[in-house]
Amino acid sequence: MMSQLTEDHESLPENTQETDYFDFSTIRDGSRLLNIDRSNFLSIEKQRSCDERSVLEFLPPHPHNPDGANTPRVPRSMDVFEQHPMVLEAWDALRRSLVYFRGKPVGTIAALDNTEENLNYDQVFVRDFVPSALAFLMNGEPEIVKNFILKTLRLQSWEKKIDRFHLGEGVMPASFKVLHDPARNHETLIADFGENAIGRVAPVDSGFWWIILLRAYTKSTGDTSLAELPECQKGMRLIMSLCLSEGFDTFPTLLCADGCCMIDRRMGVYGYPIEIQSLFFMALRCALLLLKHDDEGKDFVERITKRLNALSYHLRSYYWLDFKQLNDIYRYKTEEYSHTAVNKFNVIPDSLPDWVFDFMPTRGGYFIGNVSPARMDFRWFALGNCIAILSSLATPEQSTAIMDLIESRWEELIGEMPLKACYPAIESHEWRVVTGSDPKNTRWSYHNGGSWPVLLWLLTAACIKTGRPQIARRAIDLVESRLLKDSWPEYYDGKLGQYIGKQARKFQTWSIAGYLVAKLMLEDPSHSGMVSLEEDKHKKAVIRRSNSWTN
Repeated sequence: MMSQLTEDHESLPENTQETDYFDFSTIRDGSRLLNIDRSNFLSIEKQRSCDERSVLEFLPPHPHNPDGANTPRVPRSMDVFEQHPMVLEAWDALRRSLVYFRGKPVGTIAALDNTEENLNYDQVFVRDFVPSALAFLMNGEPEIVKNFILKTLRLQSWEKKIDRFHLGEGVMPASFKVLHDPARNHETLIADFGENAIGRVAPVDSGFWWIILLRAYTKSTGDTSLAELPECQKGMRLIMSLCLSEGFDTFPTLLCADGCCMIDRRMGVYGYPIEIQSLFFMALRCALLLLKHDDEGKDFVERITKRLNALSYHLRSYYWLDFKQLNDIYRYKTEEYSHTAVNKFNVIPDSLPDWVFDFMPTRGGYFIGNVSPARMDFRWFALGNCIAILSSLATPEQSTAIMDLIESRWEELIGEMPLKACYPAIESHEWRVVTGSDPKNTRWSYHNGGSWPVLLWLLTAACIKTGRPQIARRAIDLVESRLLKDSWPEYYDGKLGQYIGKQARKFQTWSIAGYLVAKLMLEDPSHSGMVSLEEDKHKKAVIRRSNSWTN
């Protein structure tokens, strides 16, 4: 078992400034994140009646920022007379989730549910922090995001070892935790690179989210100096080295283990899951924008460009499913040989699940969950399809078809609480075989058909990009009818998502942040540009096939 990776710091005399890891003088100073006393906030709030004010306002200050001297400022977008009251509650809850290290905010805790055992919900997760980071960026508070980017970059450089095996140098942590020893005035960082995760799986998506967030920071602030730091350039190259290394692969997609992404338990997503492929595609595009074209970077730029062309062709051709394509697969012949084969992966038509014929509308389509030899996973995965739209992996026609599918299958994918992470649920014998009888991923629960409010921000961004904001408004209305009253659960259970998840944590930070980001994007659609990439018109044209699999 891997020994604990920690970052220790000697106790500091009071009012002593500690030196950081990097030379922050090379980064353009942003406005201070925490600069308004809480009394200013309360003076504004006096304009509302006492019964409208949140009881959260009277909670004690953050445990790791007890003096309250650096209480965060009021959201600049806030208009207490027009905003939904849930927005104020969300900002207050988000700020109470802030995690501090050496007096600086470096992330947000996964959940603040004191009624349940902490497990690893008291840590800062890379993927979980993304919606929090976007909320702060949209509110003009980039400092915490910069701190997080640099802190996780520093953690990337640590030695990563599980048992006697060393992980790749470019692997980013899944999460980190700050341990406080007030008696010694001492703080320690502990990072988890997968050695403590379910099944001991390294987080493939962390590095992709880190690059995507770095691009969002750059886009939001206009500050390129952070991405241009030698340390950030090296961090991106290390991540790219892991992903672009040559091996035995015959596909441009990334081969992954189960549990390496948001779906972090055994759920049959091993192989080439769409979530990872979409994130990979978006991270490649973001890296292409951020990497310097110097002696060290130009080779990566060339390799990335080639991989993007191959990856977009592969995913658009073999992962895309619509009514016509489904009918073609239904009529496949098997055991075909040579380059003339139509059924290139030798998929057996009898393996098509019955539900997919009822689920597929005549207008609409989506990227299926997985494609590998003799295996197609026809399940819908929300994150992979939303990222496909935002990264322009999906063509404009495919993006429109995905939104058509969501509208046509509203009851199945949205129901009473957005949004199904995966559809449909697997159950009975298939559940026992695929999940190993996982008691957390029972049918219509958790990742197995559960509904995740955090996905609202991705849905909203995709709606804005495709010109369908009415879909996002309808979904937000559902969230506003329940999420606050239910104390911001992590996920909901049931076919329609009407029940609070049986093991869902309350005050789940990314549920809170996902709602805020969705609201902020609808209020100012230009915010979606942080996480939305237009199709690269200068990229070499990709040969596109018809809806069949023939060349």
